Amino acid sequence: MSPFSSKTYRYILISTVIIVVIMSLLYANHLVKIIKSDERQKVETWAKAMSLVVDVDAEDRSFDLIWNIIENNENIPVLVINETGELLASRNFSDETFATETTLLQKKIARLRSRHQPIVLDSGEMGDLYVYYDDSILLKKLTAFPYVLWSIIAIILIFGIWIYSAETHAEQNRVWVGLSKETAHQLGTPISSLMALTEILKDTSGNDEIVQEITKDVDRLNTIADRFSKVGSKPVLEASDIASVMQHAIDYMKRRTSSRVQYQINAPEGLTANINVPLFEWVVENLCKNAVDAMGGEGSISVNIEAQKNGIVAIDITDTGKGIERKNFRNVFKPGFTTKKRGWGLGLSLAKRIIEEYHSGKIMVNNSEIGKGTTFRILLNGTEKQLS
Repeated sequence: MSPFSSKTYRYILISTVIIVVIMSLLYANHLVKIIKSDERQKVETWAKAMSLVVDVDAEDRSFDLIWNIIENNENIPVLVINETGELLASRNFSDETFATETTLLQKKIARLRSRHQPIVLDSGEMGDLYVYYDDSILLKKLTAFPYVLWSIIAIILIFGIWIYSAETHAEQNRVWVGLSKETAHQLGTPISSLMALTEILKDTSGNDEIVQEITKDVDRLNTIADRFSKVGSKPVLEASDIASVMQHAIDYMKRRTSSRVQYQINAPEGLTANINVPLFEWVVENLCKNAVDAMGGEGSISVNIEAQKNGIVAIDITDTGKGIERKNFRNVFKPGFTTKKRGWGLGLSLAKRIIEEYHSGKIMVNNSEIGKGTTFRILLNGTEKQLS
């Protein structure tokens, strides 16, 4: 087994990417400095050639060399300005509308000056000449390269993490479904045997009370098996009266908890939502069991149901237990998270799956105070009747 967790692998991957990006930035900046220095030297050579071409006779052999220096500049944008601000020459600008517009020329000069200090040449009778230049296209692309590289790596990293998370989630779903189906299958055989034994006991006089209790337990086991069999399958949602469903689930919990736990339901009549009753009751039972544990078997559980805007039905289940720290509001729904010495920490995770994946609703810790209690909120989609 690997000594590293999946979270550790993610940290290692992210750290590696950050190191690669930083190294690429540093190296690219190093190259940019070298090329910038090289380009300035080229511009200085070009500027000197421009100042000499005026004084050298065209028939002089050196004229061809000087002119070749001028013509070989095919990458670096250059402006030559005299002391009065008049444009004498320009090269390698894709748009030269500034050559005829004084305002545009001044803006262009100011922009070039902000990037590089101009090269000043003494041209004798013509006075000083100012050579302004911009970075070549190659240098601009090289400057932008690390950021483009970082963006590409970031996209790949995000996409990779998303794929990894999706695959992990899918694997968890397969485990959930497999475990649930197997549980339902394993329960099937003893339930069938119990049902057969119950029928035998019915024919025996004096066992009516025992048979009645066994029948209740068998029905309960059938309900549990049915719930597990529905995990992984698309459940059928039907318009149901929420108050009646909640009352049925609460009545079941009352019979199986101490009389020191008080239950109260506040709900308007006729409030309906699209739910799968067996699965929804499973959620309510899990929430109530957690509440009873949080209260140490003594306290009160209140259920408040109300209609919200857009036909949403809100169900608040509040206990008077020990409460949940705010930092754990989301963690309580993660598989395996539990504050109890015993337990798998799967109840709330299963509740979240049933509400959000099967009912397209939401479940959350709406409010909690340490030592005072917790309120879980369930949001369900109301029926067309409710929307009207």
